[in-house]
Amino acid sequence: GRVVKRPKQGDGQHLHEATIQLLEQQQNLCSLLREVGNPDLCNIFCAENGEQKQAESEGISSAITGSLLVCGLRRQASQLGVPVAVLSVKMVLERLMEITGTEEVKEEEDKRGELLTSSQRAQLCVLLEFSKELLSQGALCPKLLWQEYRRDQRLPKLEVVYHLHFYNILTLKYILESDEGVRLWLVSQLKALCGWTPPQGEEEIRQVQQKVLSTVVGVLVGTGFDLSHEPGAADRRISLLCCSVLDDMLFWLLDTVEKSLTLQSAGAGAKLWIQIFDASLCGVSASVDALQRFFTHSLTQTLTYKPRLTVSDAITLQNEWTFAKTSRLLTSFFYKLAVIFSVEQLLCHLQQVLETHEVSWKHVLCFLSTLLVYNPCAQPSLRELLSRLLRSAFEGYDLENMITAFLLARQGALEGPGIFPSYSDWFKMSFGGGSGYHATSKKSLVFLLKFLSDLVPFEPPQYLKVHILHPPYVPVKHRSLLMEYVSLAKTRLADLKESMEDMGLYEDVSGAGGASVQPQCQAVQDVEKAVSLFESTGRISATVMEASIFRRPYFLTRFLPALLTPRVLPVKADAQMSFIEALKKADKIPAAQYSSYVESCQKQRQQDRSTVCLDTNDDPLEVLKIQLQKFTELLVEGNDGEMSAQLSRISHTLSVIFPGHPNELIGQAVIKLHIITPLSPELHVKVVNMILRNFCQCLLDASRANPPNKQSLWASRFVSVLLGNAQLLSSLMHRLWDLFHNQGSSLSPAHLLGLAAFVVHLHASMSHGPLVQLVPPILPKPVPVGEALSSALVCSTHTDMLFCVRLCLAAVCYGICRGDSLPQQQQQDYIVNSLYKKLLYLIPRLLPEARRTPITAGGPISECQEENLPGLWSSATDTNSTWRKTAWHLWRHPAFCQLEHIPQYKLLFSEWLANELRVQRSEDALSDPERQEYQQWACLELYLSRPEEQGGCGGDMKNLCSHLLNAIMDQQLSGQSLEKHHHRVSEAGTCLPDILSRLQEFVYEMEVSDLSGSRRSRAGACDFLFELVSEKCSSTATSASPSFSTELSLQHALNTWNRVLLALPAVLFIKVKTEGGRTTLECNKLIEHVNQHQRKVCSPAGLLSCHLTAHLLRGVLCASVRCGRSGEEVNRAWSQISLRCPLLLVSTVHWWDRLSPVLLSLWRRLCDGEPLPEQLQLLTDCQNWACSLEKGLSLSPVPAAAALLLAASLHRAWRGCGCNTQDFSAALNMLRPEKGIQYRQVLVFLLFLTVNDYLSALLYPQEQSHQKARTLCKELLLLLVDSADWLLIFKSNEQGVYQSITMVTSDECTRLMPWAFYSLLLQQSAELLQRAMCCPGFLHTAVLCYIGLLQLFLEGYTLTPTDQMEPFQILSHTKQFLLRAISQTSPAALSSSQRRQV
Repeated sequence: GRVVKRPKQGDGQHLHEATIQLLEQQQNLCSLLREVGNPDLCNIFCAENGEQKQAESEGISSAITGSLLVCGLRRQASQLGVPVAVLSVKMVLERLMEITGTEEVKEEEDKRGELLTSSQRAQLCVLLEFSKELLSQGALCPKLLWQEYRRDQRLPKLEVVYHLHFYNILTLKYILESDEGVRLWLVSQLKALCGWTPPQGEEEIRQVQQKVLSTVVGVLVGTGFDLSHEPGAADRRISLLCCSVLDDMLFWLLDTVEKSLTLQSAGAGAKLWIQIFDASLCGVSASVDALQRFFTHSLTQTLTYKPRLTVSDAITLQNEWTFAKTSRLLTSFFYKLAVIFSVEQLLCHLQQVLETHEVSWKHVLCFLSTLLVYNPCAQPSLRELLSRLLRSAFEGYDLENMITAFLLARQGALEGPGIFPSYSDWFKMSFGGGSGYHATSKKSLVFLLKFLSDLVPFEPPQYLKVHILHPPYVPVKHRSLLMEYVSLAKTRLADLKESMEDMGLYEDVSGAGGASVQPQCQAVQDVEKAVSLFESTGRISATVMEASIFRRPYFLTRFLPALLTPRVLPVKADAQMSFIEALKKADKIPAAQYSSYVESCQKQRQQDRSTVCLDTNDDPLEVLKIQLQKFTELLVEGNDGEMSAQLSRISHTLSVIFPGHPNELIGQAVIKLHIITPLSPELHVKVVNMILRNFCQCLLDASRANPPNKQSLWASRFVSVLLGNAQLLSSLMHRLWDLFHNQGSSLSPAHLLGLAAFVVHLHASMSHGPLVQLVPPILPKPVPVGEALSSALVCSTHTDMLFCVRLCLAAVCYGICRGDSLPQQQQQDYIVNSLYKKLLYLIPRLLPEARRTPITAGGPISECQEENLPGLWSSATDTNSTWRKTAWHLWRHPAFCQLEHIPQYKLLFSEWLANELRVQRSEDALSDPERQEYQQWACLELYLSRPEEQGGCGGDMKNLCSHLLNAIMDQQLSGQSLEKHHHRVSEAGTCLPDILSRLQEFVYEMEVSDLSGSRRSRAGACDFLFELVSEKCSSTATSASPSFSTELSLQHALNTWNRVLLALPAVLFIKVKTEGGRTTLECNKLIEHVNQHQRKVCSPAGLLSCHLTAHLLRGVLCASVRCGRSGEEVNRAWSQISLRCPLLLVSTVHWWDRLSPVLLSLWRRLCDGEPLPEQLQLLTDCQNWACSLEKGLSLSPVPAAAALLLAASLHRAWRGCGCNTQDFSAALNMLRPEKGIQYRQVLVFLLFLTVNDYLSALLYPQEQSHQKARTLCKELLLLLVDSADWLLIFKSNEQGVYQSITMVTSDECTRLMPWAFYSLLLQQSAELLQRAMCCPGFLHTAVLCYIGLLQLFLEGYTLTPTDQMEPFQILSHTKQFLLRAISQTSPAALSSSQRRQV
């Protein structure tokens, strides 16, 4: 190769001279500096001469460049007439800004904190090397450089400052002294640098970040806390500046730690700053003394930072501030601060801070916990501190020292007995003996008990129990002082619902004041502790012996049962057996209880004798995982014997994870499945997931070789192994429910297929086993496991339907194939009928072509079916096949078709309707027209013609409509449904409007077909609808004295019916019949319906809604058109209604102002030219008469109407008159009963309607006030009190002409009439009461009402009290009134029959 000539010693001199000549011709020093600032250009010699000459070449380059720059600068400075330092600063600063001010840096400034890129860092280092050379030759002024750099308030970059300090060009100390704004930019840049996290893998950047921080902090600590010499004023100023910067960063750290409790990402910057608190990082720039002063200062600032919580808060919240619950950032920070000090120094400083500052109790107690945990030898030092605090507290009766001692002692106890003695031990040691601090005088004792009493409102219950069970030593003569405290503490425990008997023998070190430990768990913990102490000491602990005497109830009912839990006893006695024997020898265990324990242990050994041993040192979860993997391998190999053996091992492992008795399922009739909040713990969920995943994998592996009917019995055996443990079975069902109901869309096809097969085998294995009860009970009774799990599959949305159809297809296809070679009865065990029914519902709904191919039963299983089985299974498992192809294949499969003709596999019309009513219209798979077409097909083509014994309607349209109406009402009445519990479907979003539309269509079709079929009586739709509703209401309210829930159900049923009634044509509810050539209206069914059912649910009582009233009247008018004389038929029908249906009459009068325009317009449309029927016109006349009477116009004649109609009109006018009751009272005087019988009847009916208002106002006080009704009742009583007629409305059996009033109001108001009788009478004047007693029949009525009132109170019936009296006062005053009435009435006032009655 080519030989490179080596440079000689004189070459440098020649090169130097040649360069000077070149510079004289081209004097651009900035360009030269830029070139030498490029690392690649600097190493140009290395590139040519190799790595061996690198150091030599760089030395030559640096020397040449330095001398060249100095020469050039001096020459150029002399030419310009400026100092060389000024020119060098300008040149260096330009290059510095060029390096650090590039666009790339500006873009990445936020991303990189205050750090440069690697390229810029290298260029900056080269620049600073040459700057250092310039400085050494006196050609650079550092102070001027910093002044120019900070010109125009330019913020320096922290890494640039670090490099200036590192290269000793500008020290950080000088910058702190000279830069007035250093605190502002330094703190912000330190926070930015800490808060920035380098990208993963960039170790160099992380090291640079660490170096910058440690260097800056070292200088700050060394400058701020070095007191090696007497500081001057300037030094004190700089020292305070450094302290303030470090304090700002400390407070930022503490705030960040607080935020990290809620925001996970907030702790990254704090973690980096905490690492700075290290002696090795700061020791270079700061002395050991300065570092200790800094750490001491930081600890003080931390302990006193934001002291917001009071002592009472600390007492209450202390258990939340243990080491385990404290932020790891805070504990690591405390550890960093404490590591260079001894425990004694730290505790001494802690005491000093507590005595001289207001502290943050959370930080103080967390610091103590950290100190104790990291320094196990700190316990004696803390005990000594507590002794000093208690001594000082009792010497000067100082509450602050007392509080401090208790808080510190409790904090130590919270960390557990391995760290510090329990609180009960410390309390007993400090105050339990006669040598305690409090035992020196009565004043000290009072001081202690007063202190403990003041703590009671804030104390967690655990400490109160310690004080009660281990009270401080008190001399006998002062015992009463202690009992006062004990009484106070027990009262507080009662308020907290804490029991002393449930407290364990040993203190709960997990944290006082938290959630109480269950008594059983506490007893188990006590047993473990007692056995442990016995094992270590060989003696029964004094605590147990004391409990057997002084806490005998807890010892016998909690401790001993936990100790004597039956188990398989080891061959060699263990510690627990030895402990039991020791207690028995000490006569601490009753003989009968010990004998029972021994017998139970022997039975346990017999039960577990056949169990294969499992190494309990292994993790059962890991063991199970390995065993399941081994089972999968054995399945692929096809070794049945080894598979059975492996299943036995799996069964034993599961018995370890799910401890329970092998025969637990025997005799268990029902298993509860909680569908809202599954009760399985996390471990059980992991195990169940592992089992289900393994089963899915096994099914895939087995199906690759053979279809289900050609496989071994591995799946049945696998599932049978799981059924022996009730706890495991419950967890399995809960997990399957959750997967099907909540996570269906996330299941892969493989999982879906495996789970479907698992459910099939679970159903087959439990076909004769226990039933499953869903909780809450969305199904009325317990059901088989297959039906319980299938109820998790809702079909309310398109997504739900797709998952449901895919799962059901997999299950039914697998079941058909698996049960192929079995007898028919066993075949059915493998096909879950509820899943099959879901396919009968979903396939025609989602596949329109299936509607054109109805299921038909084939003959016996043929060869064709045998050939179809592999195709069916391959269609279900083929990843390229769609569910539509599988469904179409299955729909035509003979085995599938045969099942539909077995009773339990039939989808009844009622079941189809229930499914359809759960569909959410807005998320349905079908559009509105498609849904209408599908529903019409299902109703008219599928179910109308199907025989009733097969779940159809037998060709009867009435039967079809009956099913529709029942489904609508059942949906509204069902209190429990899965959708309601999960809020998936609102009532407004279901297909209820669609089914209601189908009902309208079919009822109208039925009515039209009846009309055109013959001229016989049209009893069809009217009779059918009213009879159906009557039957429904009768089944809802079956008891003679209905309960509150029954009344609500009846009300709900009728409200639903009214919704249907208003949706159907009004004319359907009036029957038109033809007799003797004349067509007439018959309203018997309507009247019966209103009297029997609508009357019971009116709100307010005695008044139908306006919509319902209008609808019924429209029906009368419309139906009358089909009669020859419409007006006469309306009059005749209304006369019948007025006599037999007073509720409709009263409601019509009440709403007449709103009804009359509507009905008048309808009549004109129907009968153009004919006048309004007389009975309807009479309603208007009565209204006008009542209004004129109310206005004081007595000239208008009384209409020739029934008394009830006139009373209702007056009642309506009275309710509309507002507060002007005086004018109305004057109007009533015009109807004085002396003027005639009709007037008296009108007033009596009006009194009844007003009493009804009064009762309604008391029943529903939020709707109306009873004051107005009571006032009118008083006015009417003044008019009627001398007549016996008014008493008849309070007698249910002797009402005569007023009998119709019982059909106006509800049964509830009728039952309350005795209450109204006395409630109104007892508020009247003595004169009126005397007149009432003289009224014929008064005593008989009063006695009957008193009996009725007593019955109400015996039944627990109460009403909202009136203004004057409470309900119980009414009963007392009633008794007095009745006795007075009896004493003032002659015996002849009662007839013999009345005497027998009362």
